[in-house]
Amino acid sequence: MNDDDSQDQLRNHLANLMTEHRDLDDVIARLMETAPFDQLQLVRLKKRKLLLKDEIAQLQSRLVPDIIA
Repeated sequence: MNDDDSQDQLRNHLANLMTEHRDLDDVIARLMETAPFDQLQLVRLKKRKLLLKDEIAQLQSRLVPDIIA
């Protein structure tokens, strides 16, 4: 596999993670609209969202070329 293919795979994976992150935003917002809401489920969703945010940041840093000043 060449470098372009691996870059494309990283970009695709990043796009999927960003979509899941946005979807979790929607799910969390809908869950909080309904009272009473399941606090445990909310905590799990927020934790998953944070993990996705970290993974997104890692992938973005891998896709940005190193700049030597």
